Amino acid sequence: MSSSPGPKRATYQDLLALPDNVVGEIVAGELVVSPRPAPAHATATSALGADLNQAFHRKPGGPKGPGGWWILDEPELHFHGDVLVPDLAGWRRERMAALPSTAAFELPPDWVCEVISPSSVRHDRMRKLPVYAREQVAWTWLVDPIARTLEVFRLDAAGHWVLLQVFGEDSGESVRVQPFEAIELDLARWWEGQAPG
Repeated sequence: MSSSPGPKRATYQDLLALPDNVVGEIVAGELVVSPRPAPAHATATSALGADLNQAFHRKPGGPKGPGGWWILDEPELHFHGDVLVPDLAGWRRERMAALPSTAAFELPPDWVCEVISPSSVRHDRMRKLPVYAREQVAWTWLVDPIARTLEVFRLDAAGHWVLLQVFGEDSGESVRVQPFEAIELDLARWWEGQAPG
């Protein structure tokens, strides 16, 4: 009695064959294809990235902020067969002194941010968060530009996500958020120009 083969596992060649107007990832052998970000998503990602880059994306110290991080847009992460592309990710320079010469990163970041949309929310929460936990990413932010919220998760010693804080429009004009609490973030900038959800 012969058993039928299981579903074909996606490969990196499958990712390379995708058109430029989509983002491809591989999670648990499955190819996941998402459309390019809508304006609300792109606005939130761009504003958040600009805020963090100005203060953190450089060597430690200096008048513009504490520095000490690499903050990157849409880095390609390779983890034991999984290929993920978070909207933003950050590595402390004490863990990664220089950027790799390869196109992908195998060292898990210290922080990731997923800007969720109605089409990506299940994938981001149900598929990607467990991979980030398995790889010991210390912090994950989930930003919802439609609901205008920021959820801050910290990985505990047992490898489980703990929701530390939820910020929204009623959180005040500026907030301090781990692991970047050295500066104040103006969340209203992230939703600027967008109609309320």
